[in-house]
Amino acid sequence: MKKLIASAIFALGAYALAGSAQAAECGDVSIAEMNWASAGVAAQVDKIILQNGYGCNVTLVTGDTQPTFTSMDEKGEPDVAPELWVNAVRTALDKAVSEGRLIEAAPLLSDGGVEGWWIPKFLADAHPDIKTVQDALKHPELFPAPEDSSKAAVYNCPSGWNCQISTANLYKALGAEKLGFTLVDTGSAAGLDGSIANAFEKKTGWLGYYWAPTAILGKYDMVRLSFNVPHDKKEWDACTAIQDCANPKVNSYPVSDVYTVVTKAFASKAGIAMDYVKTRKWDNGTVGKVLAWMTDNQGTNEDGAKYFLKTYPDMWTKWVSPDVATKVKASL
Repeated sequence: MKKLIASAIFALGAYALAGSAQAAECGDVSIAEMNWASAGVAAQVDKIILQNGYGCNVTLVTGDTQPTFTSMDEKGEPDVAPELWVNAVRTALDKAVSEGRLIEAAPLLSDGGVEGWWIPKFLADAHPDIKTVQDALKHPELFPAPEDSSKAAVYNCPSGWNCQISTANLYKALGAEKLGFTLVDTGSAAGLDGSIANAFEKKTGWLGYYWAPTAILGKYDMVRLSFNVPHDKKEWDACTAIQDCANPKVNSYPVSDVYTVVTKAFASKAGIAMDYVKTRKWDNGTVGKVLAWMTDNQGTNEDGAKYFLKTYPDMWTKWVSPDVATKVKASL
């Protein structure tokens, strides 16, 4: 009996030591919780998995693309930026990676950050001939303008955003005005979202700019149209993205690279937790559905992370070992 008790005590002690060793191996980890929803949820997912599955001591810090990158590059903190839109810092990031300060761990968004002109899926299904933006512009009768139904509408990007410039230039390059379309400024992201919601409520046509991953595309089934040309970066930088460009050409929006970036120090100390960071990725469709759930339920980033982990175990359990998955599930 004494031997059994001693064995049990030894086993419990060994388990505790193993847990402590794992926590010590991972140590303190700081994660940037960026100030937009998809990145905020990603940070919370990482916190839950790293803390409960790998025993890391996780701290979340408020972040944004440029200041977070600069801090990681110059100060080595925070340790992890789960969702960094790297096109905005590509040159400096390449330098930091080549000099050994930072590491691009994995593409968080498997299909990248996406922009474009979209139409409702119910309209695409009813008009299978509409595959491109040019096809849509042949049917002004399907896209009534909100203030004057005798005209058609292309909905622009929110005021003050860079995409407002590119959308206006593409509208001009496509000759949309001559085809009976007006470029509608909804004034804000909320106004743009409202125009989409209204189109679905009334089952009317809608054509305009939007991007993913977003709650609105998670809630409403939309189809992104092709511009029927490849992305021309040189033209984009010289004209498409330049306000009042005199002679814009038809172009396609670039797909943004969205990566998890970590410091070299984190990669060195994280042990098997680094394997998780190098593995996990999700797609725009899944993220959009999580964001839509958050909007409908007034959920926080943490709420969204828990909803994702409870709703999509078939996805995230592939990122971790069965043992880690069991620990994470038990924490929810």
